[in-house]
This record gives sequence, structure tokens and C-alpha cells, in this order.
Amino acid sequence: MRKIESEMNAAIRGRRNWTKANTSVVINDSNDALVYLHGNFIAKISQYAVHLFDGGWQSVTTKSRLNAILDDFHYGSSVYQRNWNWFVNLQSGGTIPFYSGIELNH
Repeated sequence: MRKIESEMNAAIRGRRNWTKANTSVVINDSNDALVYLHGNFIAKISQYAVHLFDGGWQSVTTKSRLNAILDDFHYGSSVYQRNWNWFVNLQSGGTIPFYSGIELNH
């Protein structure tokens, strides 16, 4: 995991606003952590679920940020690409197609 991703996850865990380079975390009034990459919304981490978005860009960096989030907040799940399509490996061992807004419960 990259240093910026470790710092991002620390901000999410600590529920504090944080910005570095192209990544930011904003804590909303509901105490959800909203994650942005280049100003594009890519994740929402609430008390009960992780919501993943591609922000309109299925880039290597977006996937890296999402996987860093999953590593801390939904361990055992990951986003990967096969034949230009994104998929989500689930904790349970299944695989489903990625779609922007997918919700993974804690």
C-alpha cells in the first residue's frame, strides 16, 4: 500500500478531513467518510457499509485507492480488472461485476 493510501485510511478511521496531492477525505454530517480522487467521488465509508464508485475513470490509481480502502474496511475483498472490465472479489469467495455505487456491508 502506498504511503498516501495509508494516510487516507488513517483519516477515514479517525473521521477527520484530510487532503494530500490528488486524494481527499471529507467527513459529512452523518459521520460518513467521502473519498475523492482528482475531485471525483470514489468511495463512501459509513458505519455499516463501504460504497465504491469509479468516479467516471476506471484507472489504475482509482483501483489502487479502492483496494486500499477495502484492505482496511472490508478485508478480503478487492477490485481487479480482466479484459478491460472491473470485478469485485468478495470476502465470501465469490466474484461479481463492479458497478459504480456497489455496496459492501461490514
